[in-house]
Amino acid sequence: MHAAVLRSARSPLVIEDLAQEEPRYGEVAVRMGAAGVCASDAHVMHGTAVIPMPCVLGHEGAGTVEAVGPGVTSVKVGDRCILSFVSNCGHCRQCITGNPQLCDTNAITGARQFDGTTRLKDANGAEVFQMSKIGVFAERIIAPAQACFPIPDEVPMDVAALMGCSVPTGYGTVVNAPGVRPGMTVAVFGVGGVGLNAVQAARIMNASRIIAVDISESKLEFATRFGATDRVDASAGDPVEQIRDLTGGGVEFAFDTFGGIETTQQAVDCLGKNGLAVVAGLAPLGDRAPIDLVDLVRKQKRIMGAYYGSASPHETFRTVVDLYLRGELLGDELVQRRYPLDQINEGFEALERGENGRGVITF
Repeated sequence: MHAAVLRSARSPLVIEDLAQEEPRYGEVAVRMGAAGVCASDAHVMHGTAVIPMPCVLGHEGAGTVEAVGPGVTSVKVGDRCILSFVSNCGHCRQCITGNPQLCDTNAITGARQFDGTTRLKDANGAEVFQMSKIGVFAERIIAPAQACFPIPDEVPMDVAALMGCSVPTGYGTVVNAPGVRPGMTVAVFGVGGVGLNAVQAARIMNASRIIAVDISESKLEFATRFGATDRVDASAGDPVEQIRDLTGGGVEFAFDTFGGIETTQQAVDCLGKNGLAVVAGLAPLGDRAPIDLVDLVRKQKRIMGAYYGSASPHETFRTVVDLYLRGELLGDELVQRRYPLDQINEGFEALERGENGRGVITF
């Protein structure tokens, strides 16, 4: 089985032929159809996020169930599925209190399967980890059955792959934010894969003003296709002042889908009174944003984090699939580049260049 393996940070992915066990209890084998090229993978490649290595990267994908292990009843052979990068255990405190996206057991076991072991070995017999228990930059994966969400044939694999991360993260971050309503004013910082879906979520929620903020004019123009009503080029001047000028004092909601010291600070600063800033993008480990605490109190601003759309991934999958099939959520337009597995590093080079939309590995 061929897969893209990261052996050390700040090095390219290497295509290797790995030995793979069959699924154990509660697990499935999935033949991959497509996998998205995401900045979260790039963080690991750059060493600004840490997981055990060697590791098969990739956490945004879709494929077809090829085999099921003992005890699996939720999916069957032949099911086409979106893959969740959080396989919830269903029993920890976070799961039983309605936050399966924050599953404690999933976090503790990390890049190993739930029983604490791995399913991959390299040519020397050494174990190889799977990012988020799935590691979708591979022809075939072993994953917990909980990762799989069956979808109809009408959803193409490349679109379904993006529904595993960027679509539900961007969409859920907006629609699940406390107090969102029709007519709201919104700023979205960063209009990459997650940001574009935050923009179209705000459009679906009938926001009156959707301000896209980025340093790339091309990406800002691209965001108008998804619902952005205004564009702010952060490289051409202070984006906070530009947003305040556009809105007469600040937005009601600001979403940082990039994740960084500057963007988080700007998201908070551009709020009007009683505004909410939601941080969905993952910053490098150790980053801390300076916040004006007097302004925070006097203007009664709020800040919160949002992980995987702040809701059950499977519930968000159900919603975005339905919206896509009804033509309300754009999916095909998100896919701008396709690569075979052996060109995966080219996909990450395009991501680093800030090219529009999403690149997808197709199998």
